[in-house]
Amino acid sequence: PAWKEGKAPRRSIRMSSCLAELSLKREEFLRVLGGVYEKSAWVADRAFACAPFESLSALGAAMKQTVASASEAEQLALLCAHPDLAGKAALAGELTKESEGEQAQAGLGSLTEEELHTFTEMNTAYRAKFGFPFILAVRGATKHTVLAAFKPRLSNSRGEELAAALAQVHKIAWMRMRDIVAAKPTGKLTCHVLDTARGCPAAGMRVQLRFFVEGAPGSEGEWKLVGTFHTNGDGRLDGPALQGDAFKHGAYEWLFGVGAYFAAAGVPSCGTPFLNEVPLRFGIDNAEQHYHVPLLCSPWSYSTYRGS
Repeated sequence: PAWKEGKAPRRSIRMSSCLAELSLKREEFLRVLGGVYEKSAWVADRAFACAPFESLSALGAAMKQTVASASEAEQLALLCAHPDLAGKAALAGELTKESEGEQAQAGLGSLTEEELHTFTEMNTAYRAKFGFPFILAVRGATKHTVLAAFKPRLSNSRGEELAAALAQVHKIAWMRMRDIVAAKPTGKLTCHVLDTARGCPAAGMRVQLRFFVEGAPGSEGEWKLVGTFHTNGDGRLDGPALQGDAFKHGAYEWLFGVGAYFAAAGVPSCGTPFLNEVPLRFGIDNAEQHYHVPLLCSPWSYSTYRGS
C-alpha cells in the first residue's frame, strides 16, 4: 500500500463505517455492530436506544453500560457465548470470524501437542470452578501471555472473576469496534524531551516515529517510518507528530537520538555510549484522545509516562 510520511496506514480489517450513518437505522446498526459482543446482538440492540453517538468513545461507553445494566443471568450468557481459547470449537473450525482471527493472531492455531494439552487442562479447571469459559483479549498477545494469565485468574473468587471476565469482554468488543467504526478525528500524538543531566529541555534532538503494520495471521508485521523530527528550543516537536484522521490506534515507536544529542551538547560520556538510540514502544488504544509520550533522559538513564 502507498505510504506517506506523517500519516499512519490504515489497519482496519474492513472499511470503516460512518457512525452518524449507523445511528440512523437500527437494522444497519445491528448488521454492522451486532457481532462485536460475541454472539450477543442484544447488546448492540439495546445500546441503539442511546443513538446518535457523537464518537466511537461514546458508542463504546453505551455498549459497556448496556452490559453493566443487564441481569447477572444475561451477563453469564454473554460470557458463555465466548469459546474456550484453543478449545473444541477452535479445533472443529466453529469459531466466529472475529474469534478465529484473534486466536490465530495470538498463535493459538499452531500449538504443540503439549501446549494443547495444557490449554485443555486449564480451560477445564477454570470452567469447573467458575461455570463459564476463560476469557482474555488475545489480540496482540502470545500463547505464553495467555497461559501465564490462567493461574492468577484461577485464584480469584467467583465475584472477582466475573468482573475480570466482563472487563476482558469489553476489551474484545472495543477492539472489534475500532476496526469497524471510524474514530472521530479529535486525537493527536505529542512529545517532549527533557535533559535530566543538565536540567533543561533537550533542544535539537532527532526523533523518529514508526508505526507497526500487522501482517496476516501467521505472518510477521513490519515497522514503517511515519516521520523524522527535531525538537525545538523547548524540547518539543513543533506540532503534533500525528493528529486527526492520520492518527490511528495501534503500536508505535519513538526512536530518540540520545547519544548524538549529548555528544553535541558536550556532556561527558564513554567511548561507546551507554545510551545511543533509545527506542520507546507504546500503544494507542483510543485514537480520539490526546496521547503525550515524553522522554526524560541523561546519558545513563531514561523514563517516560503517558500524559495527555
